[in-house]
Order: sequence, then C-alpha cells, then structure tokens
Amino acid sequence: MKVFVTSVIAAFVVCSMLVFASASFAGFSSGTAEDSPTPVSSSYWGPEPEFGDCWEDPNSKRLPECGAARVPEQLTVKLLFEFDRYVVPDTVVNRSVLATIDSYIDKVKRSPEQEYITIVGHTDARGSDAYNMALGMRRATAVRNYFIAEGYPRDLLAPAQSRGKRELLSNYSPFSVEQRRVVITKSDR
Repeated sequence: MKVFVTSVIAAFVVCSMLVFASASFAGFSSGTAEDSPTPVSSSYWGPEPEFGDCWEDPNSKRLPECGAARVPEQLTVKLLFEFDRYVVPDTVVNRSVLATIDSYIDKVKRSPEQEYITIVGHTDARGSDAYNMALGMRRATAVRNYFIAEGYPRDLLAPAQSRGKRELLSNYSPFSVEQRRVVITKSDR
C-alpha cells in the first residue's frame, strides 16, 4: 500500500510539473493569459529558404530582383603591373586583386540597369606630370580593355581617363605604392 501511495504521489508531481511547464510556454506563467503573438500572414507556402537563398520581398521596390547584383558606386583597386607592361591579367603582379575586378564585372553584367562605367588611373608622385598622366592612362586603358575582354559592352564604358599624380590620397605619402590605383565608378553619361 505504501508503494502504491508513493507511486500515486510521484505521478501527481510529474503531471503537475508537465501542466505547469506547458502553461508557462503558453503564456500563463503569471496566472493570467497574456496576448499571444499574432501570426504573420505570408503568401509563401513551402520550405524555409536556406542561408544564401534568394528572398524576394514583394513590398520592396528598392531592392534588385532576385539574382540581380548590387553594383557598388565606386571600386578602387591597387593594381601592380610588371615594369613598363600594362595588360590585365597577364602582367598584373598582385593577381589576388583580379578576383575583385572579376566580381565587379560580374555584378555590372548581371545588373538589370545598363551601368555606364568610368575607369580612371592614378599614380604616385614620382616622375614628371606628363609621365604620370601617360602612366595613369595606361593603367586605366588596361582595365577598360579587360572589361571588354570579359564581355562588358564597349558602349557602356567611358573612354579611359588619367589623373596621374593630381589626386593623391592624403592619408598616404605622395610616393607610397598606395597612390598607384585604378578607380572604377558607375556614372551618368
């Protein structure tokens, strides 16, 4: 009889704990019913998308279509070429930068907009103004030619431009390798 009573008490305690736990999860832990969250209505009926899958928000008109890429307004790349050679990708010393350019080209090609691109070459302060203007032009032309070789329409590319040493970055020495760059910009025609 003692075993039976103990079993009944144990069963009662377990049942009470289960009822209390389920009430807590249902929002009744304080003894009063709390408002339950309103279910979110959705027109999507299917499995939850995985990380990296495309979500389309029918209420948003500012985001690109699913699969379209957002093209940055401007991209600066620090291309280092072999001495007196300017062919992308063949004579680029720091080849890891090519992945950045390739990614940018891929984005502008997939963009629903026909992006008009301007490419400007820059140099450090070594050399004469005339030499640096020509050097910046060779850098910009090499990148522009690469865009064309990768299938970007020639008519959506502005003619190559050079600033030479005229627009040096103030946070670096005028003679720093950081000054040697190509700036790619979406622009109006």
